[in-house]
Amino acid sequence: MQLRNVVCAEGIERRDALRMIGALELASEHPIARAIAIAAQKESGILPDVQEFVSLAGMGARGVVEGVSVMVGHERLLQKELILIPGPLRTALADARAQGNTAVVAAWGGSARAVCVVADQPKSTSKEAIATLRAMGLAPVLLTGDNQATAMAIALQVGIDADDYHVRGGVLPDEKVAVIRELQDRGYAVAMVGDGVNDAAALAQADVGIAMGTGTDVAMQASDLTIVSGDLRLVADAIALSRATLRTIGANVFWAFAYNAAAIPLAASGKLNPMWAGLAMACSSVFVVMNSLRLRRVKLRHR
Repeated sequence: MQLRNVVCAEGIERRDALRMIGALELASEHPIARAIAIAAQKESGILPDVQEFVSLAGMGARGVVEGVSVMVGHERLLQKELILIPGPLRTALADARAQGNTAVVAAWGGSARAVCVVADQPKSTSKEAIATLRAMGLAPVLLTGDNQATAMAIALQVGIDADDYHVRGGVLPDEKVAVIRELQDRGYAVAMVGDGVNDAAALAQADVGIAMGTGTDVAMQASDLTIVSGDLRLVADAIALSRATLRTIGANVFWAFAYNAAAIPLAASGKLNPMWAGLAMACSSVFVVMNSLRLRRVKLRHR
């Protein structure tokens, strides 16, 4: 993510706005916050400390910067605080989202002061990852707190079906959980891939939660599996390896059962010498181990 533009209300300078907003966002782990904080540090230098920082799931963050209460996030946050957004800033929000960008609004002193526009360009490997998952018979669904227009734009870029079923924008953390529960109620097994604080509850709800190693500690703690890097293609590799593992377990159970079903009656009836019976039992264990070692030969595309 990268900060593309800062639209300020009348009487507010860009540098001053970035200083206030960046100080607050520096305390957050959210990817949008990190992008804004990095840009603010480049333009404004050392940022002031923030006190009383609070992360508001799915809405934004608030804190006190140089004795002033600052909040940054979705306009729902300002609506909740009964803060009006002036026309020019509303236009900036609409324009940013129409272009497929993410926009957050900042307020302090009881008024909306600026809109930060962040470009969320998908990684170059994301389209390949989605194509691989689809080839494996999986149906990708995009859940995001960004508005629906931005979500649709991203979906089109990476190859996700751009309809209201496969793309859900503007969802809060609890709404992500509700969508996953809805899919589970329909009989689907759901794997959730996420990296942020807002994904933690959904990761825990999914049949399999997969966190990206470049994300937050909260997401990793809530997940069943962590991909060490941020390469989405490794999710397909993890699923391919898990499928191969299940096939191997099934084969091991079958052959162990068949082997014992044939050999135990022979040993019990005395038709099989005890020494040979012991050797046969050892051989069955060796077979299981050797069959399991075949997993080392599973072809993963992106080790």
